[in-house]
Amino acid sequence: MNIVLVTVTYPPEIRAISLMMQELARELAGAGHRVTVVTSWPSMHVAEGVRPASLPAASEEMGVKCIRVRNLPGYKRSFIIRGISQLLMPGLFTRAIRKQVKERIDWVIVYSPPLPLALVGKKLKRLCGCRFMLNIQDIFPQNAVDLGILKAGALIRYFEKMEAQAYAAGDVLTAHTESSVRFLIERKGVAASKIHFIPNWIDTESFVAHEGAPDYRAAYGLQNAFVFLFSGVMGPSQDLDFILDLAKRVRDFPAIRFLFVGDGSEKKRLIARASEENIANVIFKPYVDTRTYPGLVNSAADVGLVVLSMKNRTPVVPGKILGFMAAGKPVLAFLHKESDAHGLIRSAGCGLSATSADVATAAALVKQMYEQKSKLADWGNGGRAYVRQHFGKAAVLKSLVKLLE
Repeated sequence: MNIVLVTVTYPPEIRAISLMMQELARELAGAGHRVTVVTSWPSMHVAEGVRPASLPAASEEMGVKCIRVRNLPGYKRSFIIRGISQLLMPGLFTRAIRKQVKERIDWVIVYSPPLPLALVGKKLKRLCGCRFMLNIQDIFPQNAVDLGILKAGALIRYFEKMEAQAYAAGDVLTAHTESSVRFLIERKGVAASKIHFIPNWIDTESFVAHEGAPDYRAAYGLQNAFVFLFSGVMGPSQDLDFILDLAKRVRDFPAIRFLFVGDGSEKKRLIARASEENIANVIFKPYVDTRTYPGLVNSAADVGLVVLSMKNRTPVVPGKILGFMAAGKPVLAFLHKESDAHGLIRSAGCGLSATSADVATAAALVKQMYEQKSKLADWGNGGRAYVRQHFGKAAVLKSLVKLLE
């Protein structure tokens, strides 16, 4: 089959989803399909030293054709500019596909967010007669309404209409949590017959510690510290002010450090706040590339830290949890109560979780993990065993690819 995979993020951007999309593309190509990835030109979340401008507009990468599409820069811009950028995507992506993909298209697979990319699948289905799979991660516009990003009734109704059209056009819909599947059926009227629970997957073997991997703990001067590692996007969805408040509460434990590795629209402000309030037990570092990220987790983290704003009420599971589990690191998560991650952490026995609403409770859990170091190995081993059984790359990808038959 000839398959077009549409995603806003793809390596060299450093995000769990970009790596997943690359693994999906390579899995499909390895099964004998012709695969074309159409993605945005990377402009954010890249490792130091990577020069996105030097990338070709079209290339062949491990048997996968990759087409990169330029758009307005949306990173670290206002929500208005980011919104305009996303609304331009369907036209730009569709034009690039029609120009560069000459063979008959059998399937188009679209990763959402952003929601407007789903219109690419809808249009290609109409123009080419192909089938359309929509992979739903964040449920938009509901998550933006919850976070207070979308407030105008007319704009909300506009995106809800777009959302309904996307779900109606999709031949197959997938969601990465069971609660998301129920939400889409019960709240959005999606037919149960066309939506499937396909969890996000992870290459567990890539998180096995290797001799000679970089020692980030030494590089960051954390040899004698007990480190809670947060890695990834620092934006409004995470509400990392909660962690700065938490860090102030545990300053009487001088060995505890909170290590932030990544970037995002909130990073500059968070650094300024930490400096102004003399929150000395937090450290900010830039992204590391995808190949060395497992080494960061293995060498630098005593505990993997996961945070989501209480305002975001959709039942998502942050992908970074799976990375911490695969590396055998205990997880400490502060999430909204609707997140399926609470149940995941309990089922796996891989750590502790609470809502991201009570700093006093959060501080108590931080102190508990620090004082009960003897339990870290059991939590870590429980997580590693669970993620291998339920989220291993080969098994999950096999289930996803089967939906294309």
